[in-house]
Order: sequence, then structure tokens, then C-alpha cells
Amino acid sequence: MAGGKESPRQQMINLMYLVFIAMLALNMSKEVLSAFGQINESLVESSVTLSEKNEQALAGLEQKAQEQPQQFASVRDDAILIDQHTQELFSYFQKVKEIFEESVDDPKDYETMDKDAAVNEYFMKSGKLKPEGEEFIDNMRSYRDKMLGVLGDDPKFASIVNTINEKFSAEPVMPRDAGKNATPVNYVEHHFVSYPMISTITKISNLQHDMKILANEIYSLKLAGQLTQIASMDNYETLLQTDRGAYYQGSVFDGAIVLGRTDASTVPNKVELSLDGRPLTEGKDFEIQKGQVKLNVATGSAGDKKIEGKLIFTQADEDIEVEVNQTFQVIPKPEQAIVSADKMNVVYRGIDNPITVSIPGIPANKVSASAPGLKNISGTKYNLVPKTGQEVKINVRGEIDGEPVNSPPVTFRIKSLPRPTPTVRGEFQEGAPISMPRKALEISPVGAEFENFDFDIKPVVKRFSVSIPGQPAVTVNGDRFDGAAKQLLNLANAGDVIQIFDIKADVPGVNVKNMPPIQVKLSN
Repeated sequence: MAGGKESPRQQMINLMYLVFIAMLALNMSKEVLSAFGQINESLVESSVTLSEKNEQALAGLEQKAQEQPQQFASVRDDAILIDQHTQELFSYFQKVKEIFEESVDDPKDYETMDKDAAVNEYFMKSGKLKPEGEEFIDNMRSYRDKMLGVLGDDPKFASIVNTINEKFSAEPVMPRDAGKNATPVNYVEHHFVSYPMISTITKISNLQHDMKILANEIYSLKLAGQLTQIASMDNYETLLQTDRGAYYQGSVFDGAIVLGRTDASTVPNKVELSLDGRPLTEGKDFEIQKGQVKLNVATGSAGDKKIEGKLIFTQADEDIEVEVNQTFQVIPKPEQAIVSADKMNVVYRGIDNPITVSIPGIPANKVSASAPGLKNISGTKYNLVPKTGQEVKINVRGEIDGEPVNSPPVTFRIKSLPRPTPTVRGEFQEGAPISMPRKALEISPVGAEFENFDFDIKPVVKRFSVSIPGQPAVTVNGDRFDGAAKQLLNLANAGDVIQIFDIKADVPGVNVKNMPPIQVKLSN
């Protein structure tokens, strides 16, 4: 093929051969891209499974901590920190993946995710890391430091500490084919830049999967050695189990005396109980069912009721007595619902106002509330978003034993959000202008805060104007100086006062009041 002058027919054969090789390479590339996508799906599914297991472990620890705080409270607290640190980085990784996936029409069509442009543009510019790239590295290192702070120097976590240091330190990497005088490459550029998008997404999914595995292993190690098997009857305590927290006059108390560890096979050999000093009779006042002493006694008048006595178990031909000393409360039927704003005695227009709605003695699923803009979140928790008018009335309805309980409407005043205060670099102007270097002002965000406001909402600055002495003002879209604003700032002298005014901020669904200007004095 390489020697002599080839005939037109041979040239055609050679061309077809090259096209055939290119087609093979193209097909292989698509297969590799699809394989990456399948691996990514498997990692995501596995992470979901691990998340469910970790949630179950946390729920179990919470239960143990409530039952035996001296043994499990510190373990529970550490586990909560591990979960928080894991979720912070996991959510950040998820946001980055979603940004990449949004750059293609179909994130499930892996064969179209062979380009590296979206990843490169997100992380790098002119051969240097962008703030997004620095943020990626900083978040990994923050996760590492927080996790190591929880684990400490306990030797049983040594292998996990090594894994965290190895995978989440985000240290620069020396390329495999580097020359003698080569320098290490930053973590992001080495692992993600110039690679197909699907490979980057898969690598991040793998990091997320590793985090869930680490959390699961930490929970298991922290729990090991803490569980105690209670075997002796001397260590049992009785608990009062009821379907309701309180009972009304004339109703039947249907609570049950149970052992601390519910076991249907654990049945007392003898029961001696009294209600407010009156002896209770088996078959009439109580029955023994599946290890429980099921009560069936009239509650009587309102007030605290006391059940006393003992459960007697025969163990090794010896009677072991377990003391019973429990109380329950009988209250009259309510006539007035309790409705309270969780944070203040007014509600604010256009935002979520947390409201608690309950009627004493009635379960949350038997109580309903209605008002314009009111929505139930869960149980007694509601969100109220008033739109118009000066007040809003909340109507509450409950049900007791099939009978309705209606409450008079509860009225709340509606107020508009207060006027926000502008900030630069998170600083408020208190009297004299804020002093700041020129370079710091160039990169500092212009923000807005509701000072001394009980709600956790933050306006987002969308536009502002900036002026310097002797020059026309410049309008900026966004919350940071753009190119035109920076050029204007370069004309200012040290000691000049920069005026930032006409600041427009946004809170979704709310008209935010205009803000006053804020002044910055250049220190250099």
C-alpha cells in the first residue's frame, strides 16, 4: 500500500479500509460511553440503597439514645454530624452533575456525552481554575477536615481515616507520563478536564458512592460494643402504652401495661394492680394479651390517675416482682382550638409563615384548618402565605369520637416585609462609609439583609448602580461589579467615596421595598 504509484482501484480500496477502521473506532467509542453510563446508573442506585440503610441506622440510634442516653447519646450525636457532613458534599456533587446533564438534550443518551467542553468551561479558563474549580476542591477538603474532626485519633477508624485522606484530600497529582521537570497538576484538571462528560459524571457518582459507604462503616463501628443484651427480669421496667395522650370524662381508658422490651412470650405469672387505690380484677378490669396487661377501666372524673402494683414472674423457682407505678391524665373535652404563629403575632405577606394548629386531646389527623393561602405540611404544622388584605381568619375544625368540634375563627394581622438593608461583602454601613481596598470591592458581592427579622429569608440582589466622583454612573446586572463597573472603579482615587445605589433585590412572590444607598471609601 505504501510503495509505488497505486491504481485508482487500489486507492479506492485503501480509502474504504480507512473508513471501515474509523467506523470501528466510532462504534467502540459509543460502547465505552454507554458502559460509563451504565456504571453511573449502578453507582446512583447503590447510593440510594446505602442512603436508605444509613437512614435506618440513624433512626435506630435515635431510638437507642432516647431509651439509653448515657450509652448512646454521644454515638447518636457523632452519627448526626457524619450524616450532615456527608449530605453537604453529596448535595454539592449532585448540583455539579445536574449542571453538566443540563447541557445535553437527553442525559440518558450517553453516546452524545462524549464532549468535554461543558466540563472544561465549568472548571477552567485560560489554563487556570475558575472559582467553580476552586470551590470543588475546597468542598472536598472541608468534608475531609470535618470527618476527621469527628473520628479523631481512635485506632478503630484508622482505615477509614486513610481512605478519606486518600480520596478526598484533592491534592495535586503528578501525571503518569510527566517528564523529569514536570510539576503536579491540580486535582480537578487531572481527573475531569479534557475527559468526556459522562466519565466526569461517573467519577463524581463514584465519590458520592464512596461517601455513603464510609458513613455506613462509621455507623457500624460506632455502634459496635454499645448494644447491651438485657436478659435478667431484675432489669425490666414497665411502660404505659396508650393510643391517646389524654382521656375525656366518661370515656374508657384502654391503655396497656407493657414491659420495656416488648415480647409476646413474656407473660407475668401474677398481676396485682390498683387504680387510684381501687384493686383491679382480671377479666373485668384487665386481660393479659400477648405479653401485655390490657386495661379496660372507666376513667372517671378529670385529673391525674395513678396505676400502682406489681407484675410477678417466676424465674428459677423464685418470684421476681416488677414494680408498676404509672400515671395518665384525664381532661375535659376542649371547646377552644389553639392556633399560634410560631415566630410572631402577625403574618407577613407573600412568604411562608409557619403556623401550628391543634386542639388539646384531639389527634392531628382529626383536626383540620382552612384559610386563604393556608397549606398543611404535616401533622399540626401549616404554612400560611397571605396575598392581599389586612387580615386573615383561620377556621379550625376537629372531631372527637365522631362528633365535630368547631372553634371560633382566629384572626391574624397581615403586614408587608420590612425594608431590607444593603450590604457590601456582608458588611452594613453604620454611619461613616465602609473602608475597603479597591481589589476587594471589585470582587465583593452587593447584598441585602432583613435586619432583626425573625424569618430566615434573604433577598437576592438583581441590579444596582455605582458612581464615583466626577464620572457618570454605571448600572450593573447581578450582585457583583462587572467589566464596566470595574473600569469605572479604576478611575477613582484612594480616599474617594464610591456610591452604590438604586439597589434592586428580589424575594420570590414578594415586592421588596427600595433600599437606601450604601457608600464605600477606597483605602488604596
